[in-house]
Order: sequence, then C-alpha cells, then structure tokens
Amino acid sequence: MSTAVDDDLWSAIGDPTRRRLLDLLLAEGQGTATTLSGRLPVTRQAVTKHLVVLDRVGLVQSAAAGREKRYHVDETQLARAAAQLSSVGATWDSRLRRIKSLAEAIQQAKSTKK
Repeated sequence: MSTAVDDDLWSAIGDPTRRRLLDLLLAEGQGTATTLSGRLPVTRQAVTKHLVVLDRVGLVQSAAAGREKRYHVDETQLARAAAQLSSVGATWDSRLRRIKSLAEAIQQAKSTKK
C-alpha cells in the first residue's frame, strides 16, 4: 500500500460536509443522496455534488438503485487515506523531535556560556 500523499483525496476529505457524509455512510453501510440529505443541513443537490467528489477520489462507490444511486464507502481507499495520515503524522513527529533536539542543544549551549 502506497503512503504517498494524494492531494485530491485530502482535499475531498478536508470538507466537513464530506466527512459527515463518510461518517453517515460508515455508520449506516450505504445511502442515497435523498436519504443522506435528510440527515444533513444541506440540499439533496448539494449532497449529490459532495458524493460526486468523494466518488471521483474513490472514497465511495455507487450502484444504481432505481432513479438514484446507492453509495457506500470504499474501505480499501479509506484504509489508504488512513495510511497516508499515519505516514504524515510520523513524518511530523520526527520533524518535531528534531526541532526539540535542536532547541535543547541551543539552550544547553547558552547555559554552558554563562
């Protein structure tokens, strides 16, 4: 599994309405734009647009259900997003440890000069 950061994926996840849609789909297993819009303070058309973005980056998949599409979370892509987040977190942890080490070395050098 690649942990290279996918900007389109994180741009899609960055929107709070899309995160809420993912939460609802994970909790309920699936949903249509109509059923999901009933749980959010946005219109059905807005939900559809958000679902299209999530579908484009692969976080959800859809199947025809009459005149609507039934959406569900693609767990493989969600796991990929989680791996990316973990990788970015580890990178920043390492950077912060290095900054802390440098700051401590500077402080130690100042204390030694006194």
